Amino acid sequence: MDLGLRGKKAIVTGATRGIGRAIVEQLAAEGADIGFCARNEDEITATTATLKARGVNVIGASVNVRDGDAYKAWLEKTATDLGGCDVFVANVSAGGGMDSEKNWWKNFEIDVLHTVRGCETLMAHLKKSGQGSVVIISSTNAIETFAAPMAYNAMKAALITYSKQLSQFVGKDNVRVNSLCPGPIYFEGGAWEMIKGTNQKFYDSTVRQIPCGRMGTPDEVARVVTFLASPASSLMTGANVVADNGYTKGVRY
Repeated sequence: MDLGLRGKKAIVTGATRGIGRAIVEQLAAEGADIGFCARNEDEITATTATLKARGVNVIGASVNVRDGDAYKAWLEKTATDLGGCDVFVANVSAGGGMDSEKNWWKNFEIDVLHTVRGCETLMAHLKKSGQGSVVIISSTNAIETFAAPMAYNAMKAALITYSKQLSQFVGKDNVRVNSLCPGPIYFEGGAWEMIKGTNQKFYDSTVRQIPCGRMGTPDEVARVVTFLASPASSLMTGANVVADNGYTKGVRY
């Protein structure tokens, strides 16, 4: 299937490791030009080189998305330098944690505000595209109870509501907005590798709840994101797609 992404301009946050890295690699493989941010300069350089080998234009930069002014300036500059923005993937996250109130501020600023600021800053470019697409990365932690009350779970749930409402608001401008809830995803350096090393019992219990007995991979998530981002999914907007290998058990009509 031709996803129709060749020559499109995609901006992705948090894209040098894990799911974010897999997303930019998949988008570049489909022929999209890429703008991305992360924090580690060495990882940015390595990711840029890998993506450029695909023959696409790539702009990578070190950005702290908690710095609203710097983040919005980077978004605007990247869209201008790319020649527009057809796809925005809000991926970066603060992750889990419940050691203090600071987690609520951190998850609010990184997971929620970074997404809202990204959508608002890039919306003019997405509207101009005529086929604008936003994919917001949420989590299955947002749709079922998981582990314990955490800011991460609540803020990821907020993103699903924001995604749905935004899709209704900008649909008339030919901009689609969808959210995606990955289930447990294992990769080197990721949260589940850390959990496996520090809490084997919890890790094994989680794997047992997955019907096929394994966690997902970043590449599997990235393929879903790439489809949602592409014109091939033109009928989909306002959807919350669950990609979890059957981990969640709720029935949603």
